[in-house]
Amino acid sequence: MTISEFLIIPAKPEHVTYAEQICNEMFESAKARGTGIARRKPEYVANKMIEGKAVIALHKDGRWAGFVYIETWGHGDYVANSGLIVNPEFRKVGLAKAIKKRVFELSREKYPHAKIFGLTTGLAVMKINSELGYEPVTYSELTQDEEFWKGCQSCVNYDILLSKDRKNCMCTAMLWDPVDKERELKEKIQRKAEAKERLERITQKQSLLKRIEAKLWKSAKKFVAVNFHKSKKVVKEF
Repeated sequence: MTISEFLIIPAKPEHVTYAEQICNEMFESAKARGTGIARRKPEYVANKMIEGKAVIALHKDGRWAGFVYIETWGHGDYVANSGLIVNPEFRKVGLAKAIKKRVFELSREKYPHAKIFGLTTGLAVMKINSELGYEPVTYSELTQDEEFWKGCQSCVNYDILLSKDRKNCMCTAMLWDPVDKERELKEKIQRKAEAKERLERITQKQSLLKRIEAKLWKSAKKFVAVNFHKSKKVVKEF
């Protein structure tokens, strides 16, 4: 089985029939890990599909293979890609990475100025986030929207979150900041421009040195030739 056997697209209203299956798998997966996540109802997931704020992966035979949805907080200043799940039948083929990449692109399309963040206990998800450019941050850098934190109430670790005044918990916080990325891009472009300029200066100097060297060599040859003829004439006269 390869990734080419799957269709990974923004979810549409016709995909709501998969909502209950997806929610059940999210819950079972969380139980298996023993960490817990905020449980969502099928109606919530279905609504994300209808709004176009989700990505679904389908096998060529029509079975759902994976899912993730978008949440917004702080009037759209923050975006979270939540509920990433891959159908156990289709794991180990790179679907999680492909789905995360597509929902990241969708988030950037819909909310180009928003900070994209995630809370996760999964090492695999952390690795994928890092590859997309996310960086680990403290919880204080995430949205402070109370509705977001209410979503953690159904998590088995919610008491831990409260006991630590929402400063940290079992999840690792990761953030992709468009302002930081734009600055990094500008700095990268500037470094390239400076490197190109240095190379051009070096090339110009090398070219100048070669021209000077050629001129000196030509003058030396001419000098040698003239003096050689003079010396021959002197010898003949002698």
